[in-house]
Amino acid sequence: MTDAANTYLVEHYWPGVTPEVFREASERVRVSAEAMAVRGAHICCLHSTLVPKDEAAFCVFAASSAELVAEMYAHAGVTFERILDALEVR
Repeated sequence: MTDAANTYLVEHYWPGVTPEVFREASERVRVSAEAMAVRGAHICCLHSTLVPKDEAAFCVFAASSAELVAEMYAHAGVTFERILDALEVR
């Protein structure tokens, strides 16, 4: 990953989502990102969070573009509501 990477937050709203479904979808997305990175894409999964009570999940990525994040999700076969530019502070 280069210093030119931006941070993106992907929002998911999944009525009825279970921790198992979330883990499986997160793994598919991670594998998709790794496959794209091997081919030279600048993308990396940072972390994913499920909020069961709200049936929502939020996944954070470092990537060169939001379009690349959308492509990764398409390859993984996982739907999402939107991709937002984000700022992480540690």
